Amino acid sequence: MEELLKTLNNIRSLRLLAREIPLEQLETIFKKFELVVQERKEEEAQQQKVLAAHQEKIEKYKELLKSEGISPEELLEVMNLHRFNPSQHKKRAPRPAKYQYIDLDGSQKTWTGQGRTPKAIQIQLDKGANLESFEIK
Repeated sequence: MEELLKTLNNIRSLRLLAREIPLEQLETIFKKFELVVQERKEEEAQQQKVLAAHQEKIEKYKELLKSEGISPEELLEVMNLHRFNPSQHKKRAPRPAKYQYIDLDGSQKTWTGQGRTPKAIQIQLDKGANLESFEIK
């Protein structure tokens, strides 16, 4: 892609390429480029219209707030009261361990049964052991 951009951006490279391509094919490429450029211009114009309409709405609401005597700070304060506040929510209690196993380094560990299966258990399962044999009773 980078090479193509270098070629298209360099007049000498374009002239060299144009000598190798038949004129009919060059004209077809040119028409396609014109079409793509026109589409891009229309997209840009549409985006500008959308942004202008959005900005117009913002200005309208700013004027409405001003006429009603509401400051932007007041509005922000009210809106921030309803936002998610992590300090207001309780943390979920950790799940109790469901399985107990001896790790590869020889230490005894537990697993809740959620998430990825520990390597030590997976090795035993691959050898034919069943998961129930690791359950904490």
